[in-house]
Amino acid sequence: MSEMIKQLTIIGVGLIGGSLALALKRAGAVGEVVGCGRDIKHLQRAVELGVIDRIEMDMAASVQGADIVLVAAPVGAMEAIFRILAPVLPEGAVLTDAGSTKGSVVEAARAAFKLPKGELPANFVPGHPIAGTEKSGVEAAFSDLYKGRRVILTPTENSDSDAVARVRAMWEQAGADVVETSVAHHDEVLAATSHLPHLLAFSLVDTLATMDDKQEIFEFAAGGFRDFTRIASSDPQMWHDICIHNEPALLKMLERFENDLDKLRLAIANNDSDYLLQVFTRAKTARDQFCDK
Repeated sequence: MSEMIKQLTIIGVGLIGGSLALALKRAGAVGEVVGCGRDIKHLQRAVELGVIDRIEMDMAASVQGADIVLVAAPVGAMEAIFRILAPVLPEGAVLTDAGSTKGSVVEAARAAFKLPKGELPANFVPGHPIAGTEKSGVEAAFSDLYKGRRVILTPTENSDSDAVARVRAMWEQAGADVVETSVAHHDEVLAATSHLPHLLAFSLVDTLATMDDKQEIFEFAAGGFRDFTRIASSDPQMWHDICIHNEPALLKMLERFENDLDKLRLAIANNDSDYLLQVFTRAKTARDQFCDK
């Protein structure tokens, strides 16, 4: 049985951090959850909902006594947070995150901790839960968010094996399936499967919203449109940061998608029904095989 977390400090108590807290509480895997953030009313609401047990507005104070510190803030804020934590993180406390890009988070930690030869803290274990909804904020948190969902850990070459094991155990106690991969591989895969789809959904809705007959367009939107564009209701700031901080991998995927989209455009223009049917058939087969297991 995994050792109980005596104190979990969550910096950025929203859907991701809040759902983890609720899951660990339900599992009896955490003693106290301390929440830290910029909005006192938001944190007070988290207390009312039973998500966190104690509020600390001062980040340095929030991590004192912590076994594990989870930074669940937009990736663009990571370096500033790490700079505050670097001199005050207790010895023995494990630092992890929930950022959707890992290369930028690792570089933010490298810049903040300023260790010799560019090394990273042994107690730092980057992570990313592949779970969420289009809703955000602590009121959207629920204890089953991670049940059967995947969490990716991307330990650095400096990450201590015990620290990795503790972060793995935390997510497993929340119901997640934990896997490990490299930072670069994570960012490439997520650019294709998460970042690009969100970019397309935001872009499509924005295109339609600028059309003269947008009112009628949205009134006639069917289920397929709603399903495809649901993720365009996600937090704009979070996805802005993700796009900026995963630029190389995302641009590579965008270029590939643009090339395939050009082929589709030409097929429609040339009435190439064979090509269209091939694409649609391959896509259906692939989705049925990999997404509907």
